[in-house]
Amino acid sequence: MTDFTMEKGADGVAVITWDVKGKSMNVMSMEAWPLLDSLIDEALADDTVKGIVITSGKDSFAGGMDLNVIAKMKESAGDDPARGLFEGIMNAHGILRKLERAGMDPKTNKGGKPVAAALPGTALGIGLEIPLACHRIFAADNPKAKIGLPEIMVGIFPGMGGTTRLVRKMGAMAASPLLLEGKLNDPKGAMRAGVIDEVVEDPLAAAKDWVLAAKDADILKPWDAKGYKMPGGAPYHPAGFMTFVGASAMVNGKTKGVYPAAKALLSAVYEGALVPFDTALKIEARWFTNVLMNPSSGAMIRSLFINKEALEKGANRPDVPDQRVKKVGVLGAGMMGAGIALVSAQAGIEVVLIDQKQEAAERGKAHAADYAAKGVSRKKITQDKADEMVARITATTDYAALADADLIVEAVFEDPKIKAEVTRAVDAVTNADCIFTTNTSTLPITELAKASKNPEQFIGIHFFSPVEKMMLVEIIRGKETGDRAVAKALDFVRQIRKTPIVVKDARFFYANRCIIPYINEGIRMVKEGVSPALIENAAKLVGMPLGPLQLVDETSIDLGAKIARATKAAMGDAYPDGEVDEVIFWMEGEGRLGRKAGKGFYDYDEKGKRTGLSSAVARQYPQADNQPELIEVQHRLLFVQSLEAVRALEEGVLMDIREGDVGAILGWGFAPWSGGPLSWLDMIGAPYAAERCDQLTEAHGPRFACPEVLREMAAKNQSFYGRFGTEGAQAA
Repeated sequence: MTDFTMEKGADGVAVITWDVKGKSMNVMSMEAWPLLDSLIDEALADDTVKGIVITSGKDSFAGGMDLNVIAKMKESAGDDPARGLFEGIMNAHGILRKLERAGMDPKTNKGGKPVAAALPGTALGIGLEIPLACHRIFAADNPKAKIGLPEIMVGIFPGMGGTTRLVRKMGAMAASPLLLEGKLNDPKGAMRAGVIDEVVEDPLAAAKDWVLAAKDADILKPWDAKGYKMPGGAPYHPAGFMTFVGASAMVNGKTKGVYPAAKALLSAVYEGALVPFDTALKIEARWFTNVLMNPSSGAMIRSLFINKEALEKGANRPDVPDQRVKKVGVLGAGMMGAGIALVSAQAGIEVVLIDQKQEAAERGKAHAADYAAKGVSRKKITQDKADEMVARITATTDYAALADADLIVEAVFEDPKIKAEVTRAVDAVTNADCIFTTNTSTLPITELAKASKNPEQFIGIHFFSPVEKMMLVEIIRGKETGDRAVAKALDFVRQIRKTPIVVKDARFFYANRCIIPYINEGIRMVKEGVSPALIENAAKLVGMPLGPLQLVDETSIDLGAKIARATKAAMGDAYPDGEVDEVIFWMEGEGRLGRKAGKGFYDYDEKGKRTGLSSAVARQYPQADNQPELIEVQHRLLFVQSLEAVRALEEGVLMDIREGDVGAILGWGFAPWSGGPLSWLDMIGAPYAAERCDQLTEAHGPRFACPEVLREMAAKNQSFYGRFGTEGAQAA
């Protein structure tokens, strides 16, 4: 283990260098803690050492704790995991506290050795918590570096002293965006916020100079000095009282009570502010243990970090040579096509944007120009970079411009005839190696591929709107789609910095297959007389970003009606959603088409802002006297999505459980706290899930019927991740 090394200079400064071999960025492992501890002991015990500087051997300082390790901490904590976790966390606290006290006399607070942190670049998570335990933090003047504590974004919170130290250093109000939102700053922003102390050209040299000049008063942390008062006031101070009341309201308003890490963090801050520093660290450790013991944290880390990163790195990519895209042709310059052109140009890819009329093509290019201009005004991009990006897009009506394109993304109307015409027109001008992708959310890829002269080079690609904001891209493999087409689509999606999932061709693919039943279940309940307010709030209180009624208003009622008619025509007597159609078609007839029409399940003002649930809908579908329990509504909304995910896995449409969970969270916002639909079923357990399916089926119909694979798992008390593992074995 050589993650940390120490060199004692002739000037009396011991430099501890963090440099994890084989990693582009330092991450902390459990094995590295004892090594860091021993080096701190050695430096403090050596009379020739006047002070310590902790720095990095890389361009960055550290990316945080290895989340693969955190995800497994509970399993590796022994027969009594809570105790094992707590003791391990307290051991880390002890090491950092030793660094912070640095040999000071406990009574006089004198005689310690100065410790500084020199950050050459990015410092995240534990990569900032270690510096916070030092006496002064120097950072390089590197505007690309990010400094902060983003743990809350993956379902945990800064549990190695970062929460306690930051609040005591800055006050609860100033620290709240850094802790509760995971806000990151560049070095100068971090210095202005009070997170770090100095931004310099050479942080190592500056740190050494400071260490050699520091006095006892310079290294005593405020919270260790007599008479310390928390900035902004502690909870029972008049100002502090208002801060903590506001923070509690904000956390509960944003999380709806379903994200355990946010509540635990707030509890650690509140309780820790009432006691001495060392006791506060113990409280932080207890709450951090509580979060790690909660299955939500492990599920979020697994889906939002480990699995997401694996998919982005090509976990399911066919073994074919690199298929990086050099020139892409985008057909159709509407909202979707313009967005695809924008993200492609941002990635450095040359773009040909084609539409029937030159004016329409230019409008599509203008979307990229407007987006770039906003980036310049917000200082996120320079004018030169913005100009370069927009210049990569050629707006035209001439298909001949596609002659040397190696990838086509067709984004015309959802009409098979129009798509077929476009496919044949492209085939006539492109070279033999060009891969053709069709952007569609519902049309069968295998059928669309019949218009292509090379069906093995034809593949579906489903972007979510707005393209520039949505992270998921669903890649759909038709029956004749070849491996090179899959690899090309994956490499393209990775180039534009999106997260891909690959599914097989089937009705509604994966995302829409699951989200349409969610919308339909909400509409069904309206017809049954369930309060729309109960439906919407039940969804939000279980972690869905939008209730089903608001979601259908946003996507438009007439689109729902169009999908319903097409699906009914395709399925015939097997069509299951007649009750839903009654409501949808009534609303369509009344002109209640959603936000765009100013009325739907909600009413809207002239600016498109929701003013409340519609009284007209309430009159047409009056509320029943007896309303269901909250948990009943929530289970209907979650199970109807999750069971479709299981069926997709069972039928081989979904080929990897990781893609099922990551796709659900990124694609339509399935309760991120749960880690996704398959993780949620693992969380509640297959035996209970199967039992609940039977209850819901009896009460509400066969759409809740328990899939065979889930029934089998229930009998064997298996989990999805236990049975199919991270390699995504199919259920079939």
